[in-house]
Amino acid sequence: MVAAREQLTIALPKGTLYKETVKLLGMAGLDIDFMKDPGRQLLLQSEKEAVRFIICRPTDIPTYVEYGAADLGLVGKDTIMEQHKDIYELLDLKYGGCRFVVAVPEGKEQQLQYWNQTRVATKFPRIAEEFFRQRGMQMEIVKLHGNIELAPIVGLAEMIVDLVSTGRTLRENKLVPVADVLSSTTRLIANRVSHRLKSERINPLVDRMRQVVEEGKLNGND
Repeated sequence: MVAAREQLTIALPKGTLYKETVKLLGMAGLDIDFMKDPGRQLLLQSEKEAVRFIICRPTDIPTYVEYGAADLGLVGKDTIMEQHKDIYELLDLKYGGCRFVVAVPEGKEQQLQYWNQTRVATKFPRIAEEFFRQRGMQMEIVKLHGNIELAPIVGLAEMIVDLVSTGRTLRENKLVPVADVLSSTTRLIANRVSHRLKSERINPLVDRMRQVVEEGKLNGND
């Protein structure tokens, strides 16, 4: 049985980022052979080293890390900013990139200030509110959990703040960006206590991950 202090628990995002995340961990020297096809397993234990992995929703990762259920986690900067958890951000991993934009219906493109004191729909109310506050705009923020693009179509909101990667979903719903809010990439985060008590395990791993990122190996730039 591995002692709790020796065990390193890492929270990984299920979904589109999982494969690239596992690839990064492998390049950083961790045993990943048993992780490539986890099936429905949500907790994976390495048989070669004292490391286990929690596979969960990206939005849950900061909570697992904050409360110490995971020592480390890999999650988007957008989630970190939106949730504002008490965690330690260690490293920008520079993959899983996307951007937040303000978007309005086609034909209604105006300067951003034109939309002051109107309603905006988003899954990320903290990020949206801070963006508009910095610009002196007073907006009514409506939080939705999905299908944000529908809000302007049915009159729920005049505009949206949402993540885009290719912009295809916006185009299909006849929405156009009028302002960039922020760019987001995947970050390595740590529980504050774990970072102190397990530094001998965590710091070398962080150094190896940093080297992979700086050398561009994850993107095939050997």
